[in-house]
Amino acid sequence: MAKLNKEDILKAVEEMSVLELADLVKAIEEKFGVSAALPAVASAQAGPVTASGEAAPEQTTFNVVLANAGGNKIGVIKAVRELVPTLGLQEAKTLVESAPKEVLTGVNKKTAEEAKAKLTTAGASVELK
Repeated sequence: MAKLNKEDILKAVEEMSVLELADLVKAIEEKFGVSAALPAVASAQAGPVTASGEAAPEQTTFNVVLANAGGNKIGVIKAVRELVPTLGLQEAKTLVESAPKEVLTGVNKKTAEEAKAKLTTAGASVELK
C-alpha cells in the first residue's frame, strides 16, 4: 500500500458525504481510543478570562440593586428598612417606588446575598452588581 500524504487524506475527506464522515470519526475514536468532543467542562471551571488571557479576579464587593418592587410593596419597604436602618419610612418608600435603585453599595458577598434573599422573599426583584 502506498503511503498517503496529508493532502491526499484531506482530498479524500473532502469528497465524503456527511454520513461517511460520521462513520470515519467513529472508527477513528474506536481505533485510537480518542474523542472528538470538545472539553467544555474543563474550560467552564477555569473561571472568567480577561482579554489578555489571564483569569479575572473574583469580585469582592457588590452593590445590591432593587430592580422591581413587585406586588408586595409594603413587605419590600419593611425589608429595605431592616437592611438600611438609617432610612425613615418615607425615604424607604421613595427608594422602593423609584426602582431600579441601589439599596446597598460596596458590601461583601455574604451581606449582598443575605440582602438579596431578604428582598426576594419580600417579593422584590434584585440584582447584584
